[in-house]
This record gives sequence, C-alpha cells and structure tokens, in this order.
Amino acid sequence: MRLFGAAIRAERKTRKMTEQELADRTGMSRSFIKRLEKGDMKCGIGAVFEAAHIVGLSLFNMEPSRLASHTRQIEDRLMLLPKAIHKKRKVINDDF
Repeated sequence: MRLFGAAIRAERKTRKMTEQELADRTGMSRSFIKRLEKGDMKCGIGAVFEAAHIVGLSLFNMEPSRLASHTRQIEDRLMLLPKAIHKKRKVINDDF
C-alpha cells in the first residue's frame, strides 16, 4: 500500500493536481486521500484503483522482485517535487 500510495501521490503532483481536486474527482474526502497516499492499510483497494486511474497510473506492470527498488525510486522522485500544490479552483469536466 505504501508503494501504491506513493505512486499515486507522485503522479498527482506531476499532473499539478491538489489533494482536494483528486478527492473531488474520486468522491472521497481530502483526509482520505492523505491516508491513501501515506499507504494506510484501511483504505479499500477499490479506492486505490479509482485514484490511480484518475491520475493515469497503471498498477499492473511491476514485477514483485522490483517493488522495493520501485518504492525507493518513487520516494526519491517525491523529494524533488513540491511539498504542496496550490492553484485556483476550476470546474473539471468528468463526463466521459
């Protein structure tokens, strides 16, 4: 879950999406998104998949032997990204 949460957080930040924007698009609370991104095991896997899909993250292309290495890479990437994303609210068209 730590890996999934960190990957979702990295993709969200790469796309310059705030926690609140992801929360709005998934129908979850901002506090839930914070817990999900920290790898809270109490977050449902469906919620993880929903958030991953919204930020454009593919979850099924990793080999089990690479998980630790991949986790370190994502955590290193997060260190380079801004700690917070702030921007004006705009209406997002989620009609697919």
